[in-house]
Amino acid sequence: MILNVPPCSKPRMTQRDRWAKRQCVLDFFAFRDRIKQELKEKSALLIDEPPFNWDELNIIFLVPMPKSWSKKKKALMAGKPMQQRPDIDNYLKGLFDATHEEDATIWKVTASKIWTDGAGKIIIN
Repeated sequence: MILNVPPCSKPRMTQRDRWAKRQCVLDFFAFRDRIKQELKEKSALLIDEPPFNWDELNIIFLVPMPKSWSKKKKALMAGKPMQQRPDIDNYLKGLFDATHEEDATIWKVTASKIWTDGAGKIIIN
């Protein structure tokens, strides 16, 4: 399954975020809503396929490169592992918070984050 939503890491939220939301928190809430909408649309199209197995996952986060990078650097980094922040566990927390009420049923996850020159995506196998 491919989710055409750029990956977003889950921010560390504080009590203050209840009334004075920071931009990173607003971005995460928008990401969460887009994931839910995308899953709703995909499930409507996949009526004849077996249900998606959410307890054992292989996830690839295709992270868009910064616009400030040169074309040369973008060409060099396309398809390479993303080895900087945000950490992969924060991407996973963001995805699981968007898709699960309780993620205790997930027992195996393989995840990677890769640079992409195009729009970001999340690939779930």
